[in-house]
Amino acid sequence: MSGTRKLHIKSYGCQMNVYDSQRMTDTMAREGFVEAAAPEDADLIVLNTCHIREKAAEKVYSELGRIRRLKEGAARAGRKVVVAVAGCVAQAEGEEIIRRAPVVDLVFGPQNYHRLPDLLARAERGAKVVDTEFAVEDKFAALAPASRAATRARGVTAFVTVQEGCDKFCTFCVVPYTRGAEVSRPVARIVAEVERLADAGVREVTLIGQNVNAYHGEGPDGAWTLARLLHRLAGIDGIARLRYATSHPRDMDAALIAAHRDLAVLMPQLHLPVQSGSDRILAVMNRRHTRSDYLDVIARLKAARPDMAFSSDFIVGSPGETEADFAATLAIVGEVGYAGAFSFKYSPRPGTPAAERDDQVDDDAKVERLARLQAEIDRHQAAFNETCVGRTLDVLFEKPGRLPGQLVGRSPYLQPVQAMAPASLIGEVVAVAITRAGSNSLFGEVARPFAHEPAPALASLES
Repeated sequence: MSGTRKLHIKSYGCQMNVYDSQRMTDTMAREGFVEAAAPEDADLIVLNTCHIREKAAEKVYSELGRIRRLKEGAARAGRKVVVAVAGCVAQAEGEEIIRRAPVVDLVFGPQNYHRLPDLLARAERGAKVVDTEFAVEDKFAALAPASRAATRARGVTAFVTVQEGCDKFCTFCVVPYTRGAEVSRPVARIVAEVERLADAGVREVTLIGQNVNAYHGEGPDGAWTLARLLHRLAGIDGIARLRYATSHPRDMDAALIAAHRDLAVLMPQLHLPVQSGSDRILAVMNRRHTRSDYLDVIARLKAARPDMAFSSDFIVGSPGETEADFAATLAIVGEVGYAGAFSFKYSPRPGTPAAERDDQVDDDAKVERLARLQAEIDRHQAAFNETCVGRTLDVLFEKPGRLPGQLVGRSPYLQPVQAMAPASLIGEVVAVAITRAGSNSLFGEVARPFAHEPAPALASLES
């Protein structure tokens, strides 16, 4: 391919989409593409979509309207722009996307990112291309790894997908239909990827999957669990922190709980969605756990690691939810004392069992309940942040802050922390005395002086 071409990928939704977008970028780099910060500068525009909620899908169509005008303007200037829709909306709607938005040249699902160079070649020959078949080959093995320079440019933290798909079939969720059955990557490939990241200066890795603690990847001596994988990754030189998301309460086994006790690099913060505090609604959702089951997992984790903090996902207004059911959800927020959480109105997704029910909740009730729930979540998050004031927390500094001489990093609990510190500390885990809690961030002072040089792998970041 002659000349340099530009690629712009916009990601919607989950962390896995961010990871997938980076891998597509790395793969297209081998084809001569470089990243463009804005769609106006790109020869190939990819929208990597999310289908979890109705509003997310509608945002994609709204964005395609803007891209149509951009593409028409480029054509008048003699420049061809190819528009692609990838991800879960692509998987769910397929050819309907091209019918509804003819600006789109290429539609492909989340199992087919590795085919993008070939699909693009077909689209550039004038065909409208739709590829939503579930690939038989391993897309992760086919996708190009990031260059060392690209990894450094992305910073000192990274996501690594270890598992995809879900076999749980919650009645509200499209993931089993758009991402397919649970599949786990082999241990050796994950280890190799994390070693490459560490070599390029990454200090914190978050293992991700739709149901990450159901991981059962092939190891040298049979299938490994997530706990065993974490123990292996904890031994990689340079990796200071490990996290994982998103988990299902039913797959939080004893070995994984023990890993939180035994691995210092495994951070004491866990995103563990409950969705509702009502046993009746949990049954309607097909969550296959009760309120008591969930709270037992929380208690076992706290027993293993007393400084554990938790975040969660909640859905309000699920079919059949009464005020009493909602009150049970409010109550579990207080009982767990979440450090943070995400709350959403129930959104019927076509093809899911919950969408077919005739006891849908009025939207006004959803809006009102969501506001009440979010206020309760915010109250507990603020209270948790206040408990950090006066403590000294280890902070991984990630980047410069807004003020001269300021750095921003993350606490073990994922809170942003701002402190005055030299740029040489980017990529270092530093003790910070927390002096103040803001609405979203903590503020502090470096607790001890550092007079060393930055790690060699990060030296180029300072130039």
